[in-house]
Amino acid sequence: MSQVSIPVGETAASQRAAKDFTQEDSGYHKGLKNRQVQMIAIGGAIGTGLFLGAGSRLHNAGPALAVVYAVAGVFAFIVVRAMGELVMYRPSSGSFVSYSREFLGEKAAYFAGWMYFLNWATSGIADVTAVAKYTQFFWPDLQQWIPALIALFVILAVNLVSVKLFGELEFWFAAVKVLALVGFMIFGIVLLLTRHPVDGHGTGPSLVFDHGGLFPAGVLPALLILQGVVFAYAGIEMVGVTAGETSNPRKVIPKAVNSVAWRIGIFYIGSVLLLVMLLPWTSYRSGESPFVTVLSKLGMPAAGGIMDLIVLTAALSSVNSGLYSTGRILRSLSMAGSAPRFTARMSRRGVPYGGVLLTAGVYALGVVLNLVMPGEAFEIALEFSAVGIISMWSMIVVCHLALHRKAKRGELTRPSYRLPGAPYTNYVTLVFLVLVLGMSYFNGEAGRILIYGLPGIAALLVAGWFLVRGRVRRIAAARGVPAETPGTAGLEGAG
Repeated sequence: MSQVSIPVGETAASQRAAKDFTQEDSGYHKGLKNRQVQMIAIGGAIGTGLFLGAGSRLHNAGPALAVVYAVAGVFAFIVVRAMGELVMYRPSSGSFVSYSREFLGEKAAYFAGWMYFLNWATSGIADVTAVAKYTQFFWPDLQQWIPALIALFVILAVNLVSVKLFGELEFWFAAVKVLALVGFMIFGIVLLLTRHPVDGHGTGPSLVFDHGGLFPAGVLPALLILQGVVFAYAGIEMVGVTAGETSNPRKVIPKAVNSVAWRIGIFYIGSVLLLVMLLPWTSYRSGESPFVTVLSKLGMPAAGGIMDLIVLTAALSSVNSGLYSTGRILRSLSMAGSAPRFTARMSRRGVPYGGVLLTAGVYALGVVLNLVMPGEAFEIALEFSAVGIISMWSMIVVCHLALHRKAKRGELTRPSYRLPGAPYTNYVTLVFLVLVLGMSYFNGEAGRILIYGLPGIAALLVAGWFLVRGRVRRIAAARGVPAETPGTAGLEGAG
């Protein structure tokens, strides 16, 4: 791994860019420690998408899920590596919204920020729902909306106190997820080595090939689960958002980014291969964690309850991360005029509480959704979250592409920590993301509703831009920078 020297571009233009955007990070405390950032990176993508969603995807596509995880994992790593280079260029709590503003203009920043908000708002609703569903394992007669409301209140209180408390809570959430998954995998490997039968079946690779091989249901079902797999990887970009509140981001972030490749390989691909060698893929079903399925088939109901508790922790972790990251993104938007003024408010403890409260308000709608239609809440939120994830990943890749082009023109200097294969990896990743979005149409009724809803989302974004455009221009004029053209930091040669 290459060590990074100060990578902000050496040209006068890029130095002005860095100075122009320092106000976005004013008021934040450097409260996140190295161990917290590293654990957030390791546990960031281990959530309900793996613990809960993998059951239905295994049921639909079988062992092909491991192949899909591998393919999508390559592109996920490209995205987070591009984010890592942007962070090395200029660490910012505004993350890719701030980079969109600098390289592409305020319209792009507006789009990136609000689509990111859509991602976390809807995925947060899905995770609040997951909290409710898994609490019912312990209290089956409890109405689903009650634990959802309690969980939201507790996580909100933690986020409003300080970034230090958020980091510590997320550290332990991530530690529990990682230790649980590693423990299950060790247990599963022991079962394989000792040839211990599970539910009357023998274990091992033969279990895969005796039930149709890697693609038992065909290639199309494997393609149709791409969207859900991308959702499972949501959260890996969190390392970029933490950069503004980390004391030494240029040392910490590269290590965190580079950990993405091996954790995808071990936790996602490895766990799926293990699951399909322990039970036939037809044994897994939607709505039940595949890990719980295996433990239950072994006659260990108590162990299944423990795994349910782990899934509950994963959902709480995601809600915690969503409140944290959207609070920072909304503040970046607000300071440029693209979000309500109150979302820019910062507490004395360095918490952008306005944005955190706005996101919590949307999560509260998830509590209402659990009250009105508890059976469909998770799937509805999951579908719309995927649009936000695809949009956000696309903006990261496009921002990196803009940085690459400016470096080629000599307008800035790329950091030594770089995305390999750029700009070709950027183009291939964008094509992949468009493919994932297009496949949504064939992913049942919910997927078609999503595709038909895209014009509505676009119309809302356009209407919102016209509402905030005047304020954006006034704030930009006060800063002495253009508001609607690329290079709002005044970079030379922007056009």
